[in-house]
Amino acid sequence: MAERAAGVIFFFLLISAAAAVNRPTKFEYLKLPLLHKDTFPPTPSQALSSDIRRLNTLYSSLSHRSTTRSAKLPVTSGATTGSGQYFVDLRLGTPPQRLLLVADTGSDLVWVSCSACRNCSSRPPNSAFLARHSSTYFPYHCYDKKCRLVPNPTGVACNHTRLHSPCRYEYSYSDGSETKGFFSTETTTLNASSGRPVQFRNLAFGCSFEATGPSIAGPSFNGAQGVMGLGRGSISLSSQLGRRFGNKFSYCLMDYTLSPTPTSYLLIGRSTAVNDPMKMNYTPMISNPFASTFYYIGIESVHIEDVKLPIRPSVWAIDELGNGGTVMDSGTTLTFLAEPAYRRIVQAFKRLVTLPEADEPTVGFDLCVNVSGESRPSFPKMSFKLSGNSVLSPPSGNYFIDTAEDVKCLALQPLTASSGFSVIGNLMQQGFMFEFDRDRSRIGFSRHGCGKP
Repeated sequence: MAERAAGVIFFFLLISAAAAVNRPTKFEYLKLPLLHKDTFPPTPSQALSSDIRRLNTLYSSLSHRSTTRSAKLPVTSGATTGSGQYFVDLRLGTPPQRLLLVADTGSDLVWVSCSACRNCSSRPPNSAFLARHSSTYFPYHCYDKKCRLVPNPTGVACNHTRLHSPCRYEYSYSDGSETKGFFSTETTTLNASSGRPVQFRNLAFGCSFEATGPSIAGPSFNGAQGVMGLGRGSISLSSQLGRRFGNKFSYCLMDYTLSPTPTSYLLIGRSTAVNDPMKMNYTPMISNPFASTFYYIGIESVHIEDVKLPIRPSVWAIDELGNGGTVMDSGTTLTFLAEPAYRRIVQAFKRLVTLPEADEPTVGFDLCVNVSGESRPSFPKMSFKLSGNSVLSPPSGNYFIDTAEDVKCLALQPLTASSGFSVIGNLMQQGFMFEFDRDRSRIGFSRHGCGKP
């Protein structure tokens, strides 16, 4: 599992509760309302610091290499919480308990903080999942084949005959963070697009009884009670729900700096009301056998003001060891590009940007300009030509951001680790509907559909 807590901009999803059945129904997709909090978003420097911690963990995960329905979940920016993360408000158990999770396209496991308390009156509300208070909670047996889907702690024997031998899992992160607990099954309750609630009765998740370290217990986690993995692995939420509602999901992230924060959406499955195929551009979803969790795309070239930059194709390639390539990641704020490409892009912008350089550049950013007196500053257009003959052309606000009063900086960062991959962060994704179609192994994107309820 890749660390999601260190990411800076994540999802808010509200999954509301009600009774239904775990069989095919007539609704097209699941629809969930949003949560908002009224505090301030992180500074760009804080975002950069959190991004670097997150990327270290994602790369660490890469180094441990081995070989007609839909769900709609409205999303609100977690930037308003002070950490900039996006969260999921998950309803878990019977009766449903409300838990705040970090949504993560860079990890697979869904896990929540758990408590085994009998008399839980002393616990703050919604601070943990109270397993004893749910009639549908059940830990997998350590001999169950599903126990092999999660990393098991070393030195813990499995008694095949004992009734109470739960499947134990243990995740360690590159920064020393760690979560341990029981791999379990539960019921979660979702709202259908028809307004009708539906239950999903066999959600596999980690019931964590120990979570330590800055990534998942420090301030960057900002009070969340777990992580909702949306990666390509079999135990992610998108995979588990995809088997029922259609093997695709999509989301649209709106500008997290606006107040009040506009509504964003996460959808699982097919929704032609939001995802009009005629308005979508598609690029192949690339597989990396050494990193099966991540969503890779192929960059063929970068253009500034329609001029192709002299960047070798090999800069974007995945090598025979699984290094390189480009990942779409909802949990990283900024965009990190391979060093040779990054330098070419910065050089091009420095030639073309006519605004004066900032007197006091923001630490960590290579190109900052003074925009005082400019009500609507103009910046050169950047676009990425992707595999499949599609072009991603984000607005300049996705890559030139406010870092101080009257200062805007280029929101790109160099990737110097040879064992890592480039990352298209969520800031670059804002204002687009992105669709992850796993049956057809493609990722679609469009500027249409973000404003629809």
